[in-house]
Amino acid sequence: MIYLIRHGETPGNAARIVQRPEIPLSARGEAQAERLARRLASAPIAAILSSDLRRAAMTAEPLARATGTGITFEPLLHERNFGDIRGTAYADLGLDPFDPDYAPPNGETWPVFHARVDRAWARIREMAAATRGDLAVVTHGLVCKSLAGRYLVLPDGEGVPERWENCSVTLVEADAPWRVQLLNCCAHLDGLTATPPAGIA
Repeated sequence: MIYLIRHGETPGNAARIVQRPEIPLSARGEAQAERLARRLASAPIAAILSSDLRRAAMTAEPLARATGTGITFEPLLHERNFGDIRGTAYADLGLDPFDPDYAPPNGETWPVFHARVDRAWARIREMAAATRGDLAVVTHGLVCKSLAGRYLVLPDGEGVPERWENCSVTLVEADAPWRVQLLNCCAHLDGLTATPPAGIA
């Protein structure tokens, strides 16, 4: 199985700001990561593949401790690069950064981003095939959305989530056609203090 995980909440998520690469988890995000680790501690996870952006690495670290596995960092799993608009509040942009035709200055267009996610998916499949046990993949909201929309077979009646929740788990069969058994699940976060809807990146 492949456990597809979005990183925990950051201050940028909570404030709805287009995130910079170095932003860490918030205190709530760290609590989410610990909850995630407890939920998956008994899962047969034998390897972790993670984006090396700080918010993803901080999410992967408690999981590595809980499962006794190492982390392999993979830059192909980075969030879409929004270039010069990183650090800007969504409300101040005056545009929709997720519009299909929007190309952020000095950032990735959608085609360039999806092509990188294609390479990330090849890396995930390669590592899953080489792992004797399950693989956890810690990445970002738009990467999860790109994979779900283009590669994964979602449960009957389910569409691609508009927003991937912080520290959610999606459980994917490791062999083609890559059926999803559990989609964007946050049951392990029940009871944590609610915050406003978080930005997607």
